[in-house]
This record gives sequence, structure tokens and C-alpha cells, in this order.
Amino acid sequence: MTPGTTSAPAEVELAIGGMTCASCAARIEKKLNRLDGVTATVNYATEKARIFHTGDVSVPELIAMVEATGYTARPPEPARAEPASGAEDAGPDDALRPLRQRLVTAVVLAVPVIAMAMVPALQFTYWQWLSLTLAAPVVTYAAWPFHKAAFTNARHGAATMDTLVSVGTSAAFLWSLWALFLGTAGAPGMTHPFELTIARGDGSANIYLEAAAGVTAFLLAGRYFEARSRRKAGAALRALLELGAKDVTVLREGREEEIPVGELKAGDRFLVRPGEKIATDGTVVEGASAVDASMLTGESVPVEVGVGDGVTGATMNVGGRLVVEAVRVGADTQLARMAKLVEDAQNGKAAVQRLADRVSGVFVPVVIALALATLGFWIGNGSGPTAAFTAAVAVLIIACPCALGLATPTALLVGTGRGAQLGILIKGPEVLESTRRVDTVVLDKTGTVTTGRMTLLAVHTATDVEETEVLRLAGALEHASEHPIARAVAAGAAERVGTLPVPEDFTGVPGLGVQGVVDGHAVLVGREKLLADRAVELPARLAGAKAEAERAGRTAIAVAWDGEARAVLEVADAVKDTSPEAIARLRALGLTPMLLTGDNEAVAASVAREVGIDAEHVVAEVLPQDKVAVVERLQNEGRSVAMVGDGVNDAAALARADLGLAMGTGTDAAIEAGDLTLVRGDLRTAADAIRLARRTLGTIRSNLFWAFAYNLAALPLAAAGLLNPMIAGAAMAFSSVFVVGNSLRLRGFKATA
Repeated sequence: MTPGTTSAPAEVELAIGGMTCASCAARIEKKLNRLDGVTATVNYATEKARIFHTGDVSVPELIAMVEATGYTARPPEPARAEPASGAEDAGPDDALRPLRQRLVTAVVLAVPVIAMAMVPALQFTYWQWLSLTLAAPVVTYAAWPFHKAAFTNARHGAATMDTLVSVGTSAAFLWSLWALFLGTAGAPGMTHPFELTIARGDGSANIYLEAAAGVTAFLLAGRYFEARSRRKAGAALRALLELGAKDVTVLREGREEEIPVGELKAGDRFLVRPGEKIATDGTVVEGASAVDASMLTGESVPVEVGVGDGVTGATMNVGGRLVVEAVRVGADTQLARMAKLVEDAQNGKAAVQRLADRVSGVFVPVVIALALATLGFWIGNGSGPTAAFTAAVAVLIIACPCALGLATPTALLVGTGRGAQLGILIKGPEVLESTRRVDTVVLDKTGTVTTGRMTLLAVHTATDVEETEVLRLAGALEHASEHPIARAVAAGAAERVGTLPVPEDFTGVPGLGVQGVVDGHAVLVGREKLLADRAVELPARLAGAKAEAERAGRTAIAVAWDGEARAVLEVADAVKDTSPEAIARLRALGLTPMLLTGDNEAVAASVAREVGIDAEHVVAEVLPQDKVAVVERLQNEGRSVAMVGDGVNDAAALARADLGLAMGTGTDAAIEAGDLTLVRGDLRTAADAIRLARRTLGTIRSNLFWAFAYNLAALPLAAAGLLNPMIAGAAMAFSSVFVVGNSLRLRGFKATA
């Protein structure tokens, strides 16, 4: 989107920088929506703002508003099919490197600090000074993102988890400095004994360096893995764009010339050999072939094309030689439009507002107010400034969310680890919220419910003709063809009868089938028209079998030899053996299954009957943009939609759905657009994935509850000045151990037998 100087177009997209949590996105959104005629949606996951407006608002004004809120904004660079010098691959890594460096620093230095504070045997004579030396870089350098975000929040009168972490760790560190330099904590031989007694003290002998360093390390770990997950948001677009051909052979002045596909212009004629991808959308001007368009359309049967037929970029030529005239290039192609659909769908997803941030918005101001009230109370009560500051700082320290920092990362780590063992990959915490609400599951047919490849399903023979003989002769002839249907027949024949003879005088008849001589027999295999052109008619028995197969949505292939029709073969995309059971499991979870496919009505109805999906829940003959529209229609009806798919044609719908489940056996574009990946391609795993995600979400919620409950229970003791450092340390350790133990229960999750 090119920024204007006086007015902006109706829709503007900005790349937002500096967001650290979902509440940052909410704050930017709130500020932008205050402008006249502006409606903005800010997505924390993709780090983009999508802005619609009716007023005369310029792009610089929108950027200025975002920057005034404390963040950066710029029009995003367009996605490119070919990253320059690997920059696209290096980009996310470069962006994460500073955060990774801070995390490594925090972990390496915080571990010995925590160990010395918690294990009296490690507390040698000057251990407290070594703790200070190790903790200082953690609280300053490693925790800088939290301090910076807290300062930004404070400037705009807001409070988030970052504020709580910054205030808590700073209070713990600064109090430890005071105790070491001005109190008695720096004396040689100082120890933290295990005295779990409630007593009032002045705090001059207490240090809290382990709390400051530990919290920073834990929260940086969670922040890093979350950021790494979010950085993959653009990978679906790159995977889509990389599906296209990189080079193309153009025909200029009667000679062939290979050029990068980016230099192709509308009107150019280019050559597509068998096995090559079609470079761009165009019209066939020479030749005939079969084109596999299943990745884009979902149609499992290859499409026969000839002169005058349109073809789509990124589809595969599986048959003969084609010469195509380019009609649409660059951003106008169907592939580019699908990439835009995926991007729009991702940007349209509502940013997940983290529970911890929502609670922090209330909890942080309350804690700060309580600390100030505690300070004022004890000074007013005549207890002296030291005791008053001890109690006030104790409130801030005990409020520091040690267990809170572990609540989400540990549950997610254990849950995702167990999922990986079961063939389920969960991308991030925002995925889990969606699984709880999902009530409808939309299933792509090709490659999801079915195998995604053509299979020989049945053989109908004429009277007195052996099935093995039909398969031997037809399979031998089809084995010499590269057509996907021919390969299905050849594979089925080889599986049933073993070694196939070698044909003689093999000839492919474009759009109709093949012919040749096998063991002295003149054999024809293909469409009924191939036989009719050679005055061979199907007898009533075979004609009836052909009609029945076509009513069921299957491809019927006629076989004849020596001038007589001998058999009809049925070929189709076979239903996976596990699909009916998978549908039953999804129903058991309270989900309504729907079948969505680019195939025709007959094929869709046949597959739905076989797996147990109701006829009213079948939508057939849909294009990629129609799949997105179906998902949106269901969402507008108040349903929460999960989408299961595997192809490029599913990518936009996977991104648009409330929960996208991508089959790991599918395309990279689908996998990147999905929220969950089912590695094995077994649809039964979809039910297990939803169960595991719901269980992990429940664990995170219970962890958060107990983490906050610990803080709330301990705050009155801190305010009363009764918080012994060992009680604080033991309570903090117990809450952390509880959270870790609760999370480890996810290791016992079992897939349904």
C-alpha cells in the first residue's frame, strides 16, 4: 500500500513494531479508533494493523498516532516469491537474536543465584556478593524489554504483566542492594536459614536476588518461544508464493529462451513440458495434456486440457507438451490472489487477549496502591521508615509473579511435547483458546478424509472374462503412461496379479486413453469414446456398471481387446480406512462434522455417506475463496469453526477458521496456515489434538489461578510486615513446584485407542 500525502485509500495496512503482549495491540487499536471515521484491527500475532476509514485521514497521520502511543508503524513490504540471498530466511532469526541472547544470559546467570539462595550448603562466606554479581546483568540487561515496556505503559497510564515484572524485579533488586550496602546482609557469613516463623523484622539482612533473576529468566523463556511462534505468521505466504515455478521457457521468434518467471509478461507464449509446473495463468494455444490442479482446486481427478482451455499457474502438467499464452502475471494470478486471501484471513483473526494480561491490568494498580498504603500506614503508625519500607517492598516482592511466569510456558512445553509424541504439533498458546469454543469441524475431502490419490477400486468384467486377465493386459498398457489415472490402474493391477508384461506399439490418445499390443492382443484402455471411435460398443452389463460408477462420482475406464469390450474399471480417490472412526470421535467431542470439497456433488455425497456425514452438511464444487466464504458464513451464524485440510486451496480457510488443523502429509502452505499440525495425516488424530489442546488450556488456567491465589494469600502477610524471607522463598518455591507438577500431569495424556 503506497502512502499518500493528503488522503489514504479506503483500506490501509501497517506493520506494527514494539508490541510485547496482547494488551499492547488493544491499546493501539483503541487509539486508532478514536480518530474520526477510522475502524482499526490490530493483530498481535501477525504484528499488523488493518485500518478502514471513511474520513480524510492520511497514512502519515495514522503512523503518527501509533508512534504517539509508544510503538512503531510502517507500510509492510510486499511478500516476494524469491528471497534475496536468503534474507527472508535470515530475517526472523535476526529479529529473534537479541531476545535469544537475553534469554541465554538470564538462564546461565540465574541458575547459580537460585541454587545458592535455596541450598544453605552452597552459602559460602561471601556468597551474597557473588549472587549480586551474577544477578545484576540479569535484572538490567536481560530484563530490559520488561523495563522498557513498563515505562511505555506508564507513559500512557496503563499496566500489564510487563509492569508487574519490572516493578517486582526492580523492587527485589534495589532492596537487595540496600540490604547489602547499607544493611547487614553484606556481612561475611550471612546465610538464609530455614526458619519458617512469622515475625516482624526490619529487612536489613534480607536479599531477594534469586526472585529477581529467576522471574526474569522464566518470563524471558516464555517470551522467546512465543515470539518464535509468532514469527512464523508470514511463512504461509512464503510457502504459497514458493509453490509457483521459478523459471519459465518462453518462445520468442521461433526459439526457446529460459527466463525468471518474474520477467514473464501478459501475452508471452511459454512452453510447459510433462512434469513441469505451469508458470502463470494462461490459455493453451498448442498441445493437449492432463493437468493436476488438486493443490489449488481440490479436484482429485486431473483435468484434460487442449487448445483454448485455461490453465492456472503452479498446477502440474502430467501429460503432454503444452504451449501456453500468459493471460495474468504477478499479483493478478490465482496463486497470488490465494496468498492475499491467506494474509487477509490471518489479519482478520482477533488477537487473543491473554488472561494474565487481563488480570494484570487490575492486579498491578492494586498491588502498587497496597504498597503505598502499607508504607503510609507504618510511617503513620510510628514504626519508623526502615520497617515501613520493608513492609512496602515486601508487598511488591511477593506480588512478583514467579509462578505466574511458569504457568503458561511449562504447561505449553509439556502439552506440546506430549503432542509431538502423538503426532500433534501445537503452534502456540493462542491456539488453545480456540479449541475450547469450537463446535463445528469443517473437513476438506481430498487428502484429509480421502487418501488424495487415485486408486483402483473395482473391476467389472464381461461374461466369461477373467478379472486377472483384464488387469494383466490393461495394467501392462497403463504402466507405460504417466497419466495419474493410468498410474492408479497400473499400481492396482501390479498389486493384484504381480509382474506385468511389456506392451508393444504403445500410443497415447490425448484426452481419451491409450492403445497398444500386449501379448499379441490389440488393447484399448480409456474413455468409452475411445472404443466407440473404433466401432467397439459396451454391452449392457458393462454400460450399466459404468453408469453406476459415474453416479457414485467415480471415474469409469473401459477396457477392450481384439475388437471387443471386456471390462469397466472404477478409479477414485479412496476414503481412508480411519476416516469413519475419526468422524465418530469428533461427534463424541460435541462437534458437528461438515464436508467441504472442490469435487463434484456425486463424489462428495458418496464420500459423506461412507464416513457418516449427514447430507445437509456437505458443500461441494467450491473454489478456494468459496471455502473461506463457507467458514465465514458459519462464523456469522454464531458457530466456532475448526477447519481440517491439507492443500494450498485450504490455506486461506485454515487461517480464517477459529482453529486450523493441517494434515502433516499436505503442503507447506496449509501446514503454515494451520494452528495445529497432524503429523501422520490420520484424521483420528484431529480428535486427539482437540482433546489435548483443551486439556492443556485447562492446565494453564488452573496454573494461573493458583499462581495468583498464592500472591493474594501472601499479600496480607507482607502488608502486615510479617513476611520472613524464608517464608517468602518457601511459598514462592512451593507455588512454582505446584505449577510445574500440575503441568507434568499432561505427560499422562493418552490418545484414544
